[in-house]
Amino acid sequence: MKKNGKSKDQLMTELRGAYERGASIRSLVATTGHSYGSIHSMLRESGTPMRSRGGPNHRGRRAG
Repeated sequence: MKKNGKSKDQLMTELRGAYERGASIRSLVATTGHSYGSIHSMLRESGTPMRSRGGPNHRGRRAG
């Protein structure tokens, strides 16, 4: 974990808040410098309800 003066609990709280306000995991990676996997793990560990994959243009699988 990168050292930036914040405790893990404080970072997890900030990540959860940002994610729940609509930030993507990739945007959190860019702003914190942590890996995608570590951000995802911290969000899960903090009990954050995860959104489905795909973003605003995701249409899911098409039949046919």
